[in-house]
Amino acid sequence: MSAQIKELIELADLDELSLLFATIWGRAEEPPLNNDILKALAISRNYVAGAYVNGRLAGGLVGWLGGTPPDDLHMHSHILGVLPGSEQKGLGFELKQHQRRWCLDRGVRVMEWTTDPLVRRNVYFNLTKLGAEAPEYLVNFYGEMRDGINAGEESDRLLIRWRLDSQRAEAAAGGALHEPDAETLERWNADAILVDGPRGEPVVTAARSRVLLCRVPDDIVALRRQDPALARAWRLALREAITRAIDRGYAITGATRSGWYVLEST
Repeated sequence: MSAQIKELIELADLDELSLLFATIWGRAEEPPLNNDILKALAISRNYVAGAYVNGRLAGGLVGWLGGTPPDDLHMHSHILGVLPGSEQKGLGFELKQHQRRWCLDRGVRVMEWTTDPLVRRNVYFNLTKLGAEAPEYLVNFYGEMRDGINAGEESDRLLIRWRLDSQRAEAAAGGALHEPDAETLERWNADAILVDGPRGEPVVTAARSRVLLCRVPDDIVALRRQDPALARAWRLALREAITRAIDRGYAITGATRSGWYVLEST
């Protein structure tokens, strides 16, 4: 059964959406978006949507238009949340595709948002499942985090740019965009600039091949709880490896499900 995704404008629906975001991010006292902000966004014809599974709100997505039309008009996609254990697999993908169609119907061809570069599943989702790009690494973008998931962490982010009518986005929408496999990476003679050490610690290495690989840990959220110092070490190592590569003219072009960034010389 597919989810029902619809735009929200009624206050009761927006209250429910605000509560859903507060539950997901562990911020009951200070929701990521409260209902008055959601109402203002909805009434000003921005994008506020909820996804219902068996009549129950299980996910939501909010964004607004930014930039200067016509050349820089884009949507800033601010927050996407899906309840853990949702009955509907692929709900985040369905929400993003709904938002993509909403934008294209209104002549908006670019969408941007940020994501934590250490959260493997999000990076894979953005770059490989959606076919977006990651043109910038933003150091401590929001300052120190306060939510229940990331409290005390610096907020390094990747800028994600999704060209909504590109061949990559079209292929991804049809499930036809695939990650590089091991054989492809071997053919490219890719070298690693960040790897796991013998005790799980990050090790930054020097490499100058045309294609570079950069490791991220299996589950940074669990690692923050179990070993905050090691999680911090990964933050700093990834920051060093990727910013150094970008400064040398490399661009992030993809990510594998197994936890590797792919960077190529531009």
